[in-house]
Amino acid sequence: MDQISLASAQYEYRSIFGLCQNAGTRACGGNVTGQIHRNEIDQHTLKLIVGIIAVSLPAIVSYFSGNPPIASISEAYQRGGISRDIFVGCLFAISAFLLSYNGYSHVESVLSKLAGISALGIAIFPCDCNVGGETLPYVHYVSATIMFVILAYFCISFYKRASSKHTYQAKVRAFIYAACSLGIIASLIALAINGLIDKPSHPEKFSRFVFCWETIGLMSFGIAWLVASRKLPIITAPNERLSLI
Repeated sequence: MDQISLASAQYEYRSIFGLCQNAGTRACGGNVTGQIHRNEIDQHTLKLIVGIIAVSLPAIVSYFSGNPPIASISEAYQRGGISRDIFVGCLFAISAFLLSYNGYSHVESVLSKLAGISALGIAIFPCDCNVGGETLPYVHYVSATIMFVILAYFCISFYKRASSKHTYQAKVRAFIYAACSLGIIASLIALAINGLIDKPSHPEKFSRFVFCWETIGLMSFGIAWLVASRKLPIITAPNERLSLI
């Protein structure tokens, strides 16, 4: 086969594959519900994995950090051992997935890359957490702020796309996205205020304040991306739902 024929065949294959993705027919590898089986990890599987990591990270690092309980999720780094490994490993995984996510526009692609770099900054440059020294002052906090601001933006984007649809499932998703965006924004405000005000005379009563609000922010992020994966039943219409495998 000469080069022209080969190029023509490749073009026809890509065209047919694109039609299969759009049509989702059984004859082209899909099924009657519009599901298409893909061999690679697409953006929806990516969202599912990121969501699972974000939702589970606070509980896992808290468990493996032992006693006394960590005052913030980032303190898991200072505890060392398996808690540090899990903390850094999960942030590197989130970073990798965010760097590979292109979203639905150039703006979303750029912001996702920035969020991925910020996640690396959180992992590589730990905070002092009142128990250890900072590698570079303020880098950890600036990185965390940038990442969560961008994640709140993504929640709002998910909300806008879901609210433009007319199915009951889409309306439920829109409500969840709105709640998650508010959760992230509230956590940012609470943590900012905590960093600015003087600590109370009985700090032990507020020892888990930062951890709780960090957990709210991470859980909000994780839940939003789990919902956006389009792999969860009940909140995804049959013609939108994608297969888990």
